[in-house]
Amino acid sequence: MSRAIEFNENQRRFEWTEDDALSVLDYQLSGNVMTITHTGVPAAVGGRGIAADLTRHALDTARSRGWKVRPLCSYAAVYIKRHPEYQDLVA
Repeated sequence: MSRAIEFNENQRRFEWTEDDALSVLDYQLSGNVMTITHTGVPAAVGGRGIAADLTRHALDTARSRGWKVRPLCSYAAVYIKRHPEYQDLVA
């Protein structure tokens, strides 16, 4: 399933709502470096690949905008380690 993740630039996060549960990936932006600070998926919708989709979308957005990424969030750090196609984005 392909999710239409929402890029909420005003709140500096990526969002997805499933079964009335909001999942988010929060970030901060300093210059051209996106620092991923938190990925949160409620337990009620856990295990569905939502965190992976949020992270992939955030990384693809960073690439398209010419940003580097600093993964402070442990989930994002592991995701990048497991997906070498994104390792060139690491600041």
